[in-house]
Amino acid sequence: MMYYEIRIFNNISSDFKVLDDTEFMGIKDNLFFFSEGKSLRDDEILQNLPVGTTATMYFKDLGPQLSWTMVFLAEYIGPLLTYLLFYFRVPYIYSHRHAFTSSPYPVVTLACVCHTFHYMKRLIETIFVHRFSHGTMPLRTIVKNCAYYWGFSAWLAYYINHPLYTPPSYGELQVNYALVIFVMCELGNFSIHLTLNNLRGDGSKGRRFPVPTKNPFTWLFFFVSCPNYTYEVGAWVSFSIMTQCLPVAFYTFLGFIQMTIWAKGKHRAYTREFKDYPSLRVAIIPLIL
Repeated sequence: MMYYEIRIFNNISSDFKVLDDTEFMGIKDNLFFFSEGKSLRDDEILQNLPVGTTATMYFKDLGPQLSWTMVFLAEYIGPLLTYLLFYFRVPYIYSHRHAFTSSPYPVVTLACVCHTFHYMKRLIETIFVHRFSHGTMPLRTIVKNCAYYWGFSAWLAYYINHPLYTPPSYGELQVNYALVIFVMCELGNFSIHLTLNNLRGDGSKGRRFPVPTKNPFTWLFFFVSCPNYTYEVGAWVSFSIMTQCLPVAFYTFLGFIQMTIWAKGKHRAYTREFKDYPSLRVAIIPLIL
């Protein structure tokens, strides 16, 4: 690790930011203010830092990085394509006599449509809806994340599209109820993402916490801080019921644990930052968790 002393003169523009300075020096690495390693945000303004006329900045090589947009695109394209390989039963996945054959059960086709829709929605949101910071993710972390998403997608698809797959115990009734819940959760998840995207739609730089709108799907904000995770879990629970497949249920359980961790962290951040934050809200499950 190497460090530089930066003098802050009065003639520095108020728009002069940490990110601009690192780019000027040709450094694309992470920038720290304190020696204990607290990272500065890309939009930090040097004049606003709690220092005198001299500040010591530390630069640390983080290795190869990718933008958040590229991270999510890589994570979501893989499951989308992987699942389709199993659905169309390309050769060498199952026995040769089942190559390019189709399942006689409509639920298998419906599951493929739902899975494809889910990840297509994620890709569209990544490109057109989500607002990302200028932050990046280490390449090694991206590889692990892709292995998780791609690997589980292959595992789910293998069993759902297997020639020996059996449909749900309660037949069409179970599938239809699960489909209704799935569609509702997908619409709810998309509505929450739009609401989060519109938080700074007016160009305001001040931070605000999300609140319910006229859209009924956003009314979960009355009860939870992260309804996008609530809807996401609901979508996977309904997909588990629709397919009645144990690997899907296991993947849903792991996803619920991870999203609960994220939701509780965001909930704590909201309550610390905003004194008027609604006391009725919890992290992810209304009135419970």
